[in-house]
Amino acid sequence: MIFWIPANNSGPEQMPTLADLSLPTGIRSRHLEIATGLNMHVLEAGAPRAPLVLLLHGFPELAYSWRKVMKPLADAGFYVVAPDQRGYGRTTGWDDRYDGDLASFTLQRIATDALALIRALGATSVHAVVGHDFGSPAAAWCGLTRPDVFRACVLMSAPFRGGPALGSSRQSQPQFIHDLAELDRPRKHYVWYYSTREADNQMRNCPQGIRNFLRAYFHVKSGDAPGETPFPLQAMSAVELAKLPTYYVMDRDVDMAATVAPFMPSREQIESCQWMTDADLDFYAYEYLRTGFQGGLNWYRCRTTPGIETDLELFDGRKLEVPTMFIGGERDWGIHQTAGALKGMENDCPQYRGTVLIPGAGHWVQQEAPEQVLTHLVRFLSSLKS
Repeated sequence: MIFWIPANNSGPEQMPTLADLSLPTGIRSRHLEIATGLNMHVLEAGAPRAPLVLLLHGFPELAYSWRKVMKPLADAGFYVVAPDQRGYGRTTGWDDRYDGDLASFTLQRIATDALALIRALGATSVHAVVGHDFGSPAAAWCGLTRPDVFRACVLMSAPFRGGPALGSSRQSQPQFIHDLAELDRPRKHYVWYYSTREADNQMRNCPQGIRNFLRAYFHVKSGDAPGETPFPLQAMSAVELAKLPTYYVMDRDVDMAATVAPFMPSREQIESCQWMTDADLDFYAYEYLRTGFQGGLNWYRCRTTPGIETDLELFDGRKLEVPTMFIGGERDWGIHQTAGALKGMENDCPQYRGTVLIPGAGHWVQQEAPEQVLTHLVRFLSSLKS
């Protein structure tokens, strides 16, 4: 079934259900009350008695972002669960206000949600936790803080940078934020843009409509978009950061919807895009039209608000000691947005099993190249002790 959302964001009174969108055979949907106060919506595949693999999505994504890999993972012998995380989709019980309880969106709370979910599932541990985009640091924090429960990690598209140094969470903006604004072509970092009060409305009610915004956003960060081959930055300086595409380091006076609008793919490109069909996009658009983006944006705000994540400093210097691997797209600038982070995983993860970069894939690697991701994922999961 195809749903159309016009540019003015008007649409049918009733939102589509997951059944309307024809989930792949073998994927189930349900809600669970968990101990952190959420009514958590999850997708699941496989037998609950099998080793549990937890999949954590990023922004602007949903549990639905794992639809292409869940059934094959179940067929490989795993019980696979993907939640709509706090702030997203059909999970309820979170504060959607900009001036609400920001502390409920810290990485510590997100990791606690994951723990509460596996308890609600009747499990005591997970075989591995897999995180993509902002789900990657969430997965890393699960493994860092509770290695007895989260026994292995697969991080996708966002390298692990380790715990914050003592005192760093209380500091104001890093120097490069000020320096970016002083460049001859003034710029701003997307994380700080996402932290502004205006960001949710500017994306949710943008001139091109939420559906076209998301189509352009997904496209420009994918391997389908033209552009130079990504490369590592040499330092976290304004001059180096300005080498990133404008969806990471934006022009100072341009919002995100306007930033990606020129990269709207042609009708021919859209029709040939098998990893994000019109029906797939309709689901994302309806969900974000319904909930807005503020829940996900609050995750970013916790990274830019001094003092909100001071509890994480307890893990200063702590390494991610569970078996860990990294999977990304070779054409994804996101893996290089923090200078030295990808290379640093070799030191920050004592049981590091290696880096895999999928040729031709961009940021949405598990959607763009599910077969290749599955090959590496199943090999890693099968190598772990039960």
